[in-house]
Amino acid sequence: MKAKFSLIGASLLGALALAACEVINTADADAGDTVVEKPQFTADGQLVRPENYYEWIYVGSPLTPNALNGGEAGFPEFHNVYIQPSAYKIYKKTGVFPEGTIFYKELQLVLRSDHEDGSANEASGRGYFPGAFNGADVAVKDSARFPDTNGWGYFNFGHHAPPLAKTAKALPAEACAACHIASATKDMVFTKFYTRLQ
Repeated sequence: MKAKFSLIGASLLGALALAACEVINTADADAGDTVVEKPQFTADGQLVRPENYYEWIYVGSPLTPNALNGGEAGFPEFHNVYIQPSAYKIYKKTGVFPEGTIFYKELQLVLRSDHEDGSANEASGRGYFPGAFNGADVAVKDSARFPDTNGWGYFNFGHHAPPLAKTAKALPAEACAACHIASATKDMVFTKFYTRLQ
């Protein structure tokens, strides 16, 4: 009889231990699904420009140089785009950009133009090479804060050489959001330009 109760007790203890492990594993999984590098806003709703963004996940650098667009490209710089590691991890797991996702777009001028098409000659060959930094744009997903622009806010910290503004107000819908609403590939993001997001 004692052996029977001991066996039942051992079974119960084992079940409790497994349940405890499951709770711990679930908690770890949930913690891993949280955006850690959250956007910071001032009391009046301005976005504080993220620091150390260059330590985030780099997703790509689209380029539409002036020389290929009649000298008047809307975005003549390299757009070096970064996303927070935790948001990227959640996106790769779920296919959804979580609330609090930040895309930091670092603007970088073309080094110089040696030819009519804006390209330059370098040791590696003829091409387009990055030059001086020239500003930053940031997009933030916050559905409660930006309901009128499909849940994303867009911010400009200056289109010029550093230093850049430390805070910025959300841009009006027609400045950025309208183009993303009309043409973005997925959830207001041009994922077609970023292989890591496909």
